[in-house]
Amino acid sequence: MPYTLMATAPLGLEAVVGRELESLGFGGLTVENGRVLYRTDAAGICRSNLWLRTADRVMLVVGQFTATTFDELFEGTKALPWAELLPKDARFPVEGRSVKSQLSSVPACQSIVKRAIVASLEESYGQRWFEESGAAYAIEVSLQKDTVTIALDTSGQGLHKRGYRTLTGPAPLKETLAAALILLSRWAPHRPFADPLCGTGTIAIEAALIGANIAPGHARTFACESFAWMPADAMAAAKQEAVELRRPLTDIHVYASDIDTEATRLTARHAELAGVAEAVRITRASLAQFSAPGEYGCIVTNPPYGERMGDEKEVRSLYKDLGRVAGNNPTWSVFTITSHPAFERLFGRRADKNRKLYNGRIECHFYQYLGPLPPRRQAEG
Repeated sequence: MPYTLMATAPLGLEAVVGRELESLGFGGLTVENGRVLYRTDAAGICRSNLWLRTADRVMLVVGQFTATTFDELFEGTKALPWAELLPKDARFPVEGRSVKSQLSSVPACQSIVKRAIVASLEESYGQRWFEESGAAYAIEVSLQKDTVTIALDTSGQGLHKRGYRTLTGPAPLKETLAAALILLSRWAPHRPFADPLCGTGTIAIEAALIGANIAPGHARTFACESFAWMPADAMAAAKQEAVELRRPLTDIHVYASDIDTEATRLTARHAELAGVAEAVRITRASLAQFSAPGEYGCIVTNPPYGERMGDEKEVRSLYKDLGRVAGNNPTWSVFTITSHPAFERLFGRRADKNRKLYNGRIECHFYQYLGPLPPRRQAEG
């Protein structure tokens, strides 16, 4: 049975999610603000959750309709095929959000959608009471102007919850955003990769996962695995396929360094939990001490932004050091995300490209300094 899925994403990353979906073999994509829509089957739901590195969640679109009154919201929701998705014992909490809609009361919309689903199930199952003692089927109702989208969350925890980051330092970067920065850099595993301000190691670990083609969700579970209509072996088959698609960690050269001893300790712990310790070389060093491990490499880093009082002098010094590192390593590309308005001036030159992104609620820019590509290997013979 085909389903319409919606991979949600932070603003500015929709195209990255779209490219991921295309690389996974999904077609017919519709890219919209904050989401990418596509069609697939139950196996595709499992593969989407398992493999998507930059999406927030994978939602199954139950239906879309227009509603300007609460009666229209109730009837539109009730008309959807709930008995095909929810068993008699399903737990189905309803969350909602409303943007520029005449139906602006989110609690009221949630309550009405819940009552409409119950009314639909009563008619389908011929009973008046539902225990809600079984698996969770989280429902989201989204109202954008007069358009209602009702979707079922197939992910459970957000997809940034890979399972390896058990401890965090200050200003952590979500795993999904870290992966997006790496994909935007167009780094490939035949080149060295470094994060000389690694913090707790998220960027370096995501690079190792990408380089070794390890599915980011390989060590976690997803809500869809407990759905009554999901084939029992669907996720197991997807995970087995993922194991077969892995590349050797010994072929990946990822370097992580930080001046803080606790940061490097956490990086080592997280790399071990992620299963990529063999690929990530970790050292304690300041940014100024960075020594490029080879040529034609790629630095992707998330330095402090100077958001806290007292940090400004240190941040300015770091940005200048990063500019010097780039100047001393002319074959390397450097990619930095920051909200600091003077970054380019402190770095010492304008970026070749920059892209507006959001780190949580902080508006940032992703500054891209593009070094030369490695020379093509001469064909033998």
